[in-house]
Amino acid sequence: MTVAIPIDKAGTAACAPRERVGVLLVNLGTPDTADARGVRVYLKEFLSDPRVIEKQSLGWKLVLNGIILNTRPRRKALDYLKIWNTELDESPLKTITRSQSDKLTAALEGHDHVVVDWAMRYGNPSMQSRIAAMAAQGCDRLLVVPLYPQYSATTSATVCDEAFRILSEMRAQPTLRVTPPYYDDPDYIDALAVSIETHLASLSFTPEIIMASFHGMPQAYVAKGDPYQGHCVATTEALRKRMGLDASKLMLTFQSRFGFDEWLQPYTDKTVEKLAKDGVKRLAVVTPGFSADCLETLEEIAQENAHIFRQNGGEEFTAIPCLNDSDPGMDVIRKLVLRELQGWI
Repeated sequence: MTVAIPIDKAGTAACAPRERVGVLLVNLGTPDTADARGVRVYLKEFLSDPRVIEKQSLGWKLVLNGIILNTRPRRKALDYLKIWNTELDESPLKTITRSQSDKLTAALEGHDHVVVDWAMRYGNPSMQSRIAAMAAQGCDRLLVVPLYPQYSATTSATVCDEAFRILSEMRAQPTLRVTPPYYDDPDYIDALAVSIETHLASLSFTPEIIMASFHGMPQAYVAKGDPYQGHCVATTEALRKRMGLDASKLMLTFQSRFGFDEWLQPYTDKTVEKLAKDGVKRLAVVTPGFSADCLETLEEIAQENAHIFRQNGGEEFTAIPCLNDSDPGMDVIRKLVLRELQGWI
């Protein structure tokens, strides 16, 4: 026997309007505090992800919990303190990503049914909390925007993993879309070139070489099929073409090694050292794989590698800011989002 329930008697949840579109910008993550405890919490979540460290064996867990999480947080906390936004008591990555979200909201103000928010894959605000907030606002469609120009299983894929996990726990799931990598998008390449040219024009010196430094990855991950290295090469080649530079003037390197496995080469720090020893006096480094400045750009490149360069005979070093929330950077994000929202707005 079928029982018809009048609409006005149905549960309020079933009647809640769900006609909005959510756009969620997602970046990698950051500790909540610039101290050992905050860094420890962040690193534990990050390094426990099998997309980041594929061998989540008992041996790895013993090393992680027994050694790494008891030693590394104190050292990294000191690095975070060097770049910390003390005014807001947060990392620059969080400050910039929030601003990117705010500026995208303003750019889409003509679309009243679009809700823009931001999250971190590791740390806060979590993807879980922001997707729940969007659902509560009636978003029945969701566009997740991993803020990584080059795809990698360790970055883009784990954002998708987390989104799918969150949706698996929801009875009323939003329809999901994910933006693709934009490593060779003409708008992105042009924005990078304009950013580099603008920064170099502000300097009192002319760099002999520009180095494009991307975050590293174990070589084994690429051997298993990760396209990340190819995307980095494609970005660099497109940027060379746009700026009229060859491989000797715009070099490709990889930074941020971790552990003892072989990582993608050439290594940024070793290349910086060699260039200085070979007589290069003026060097500029750009980090096209990062959509926002963070520990890896502000401390590792702008401070640590600048020290390596000068210590080995170099004289002038500059770290070119990421696109961040600049007008060219926001134009890239805006166009990417509008393209992927076609049919929804």
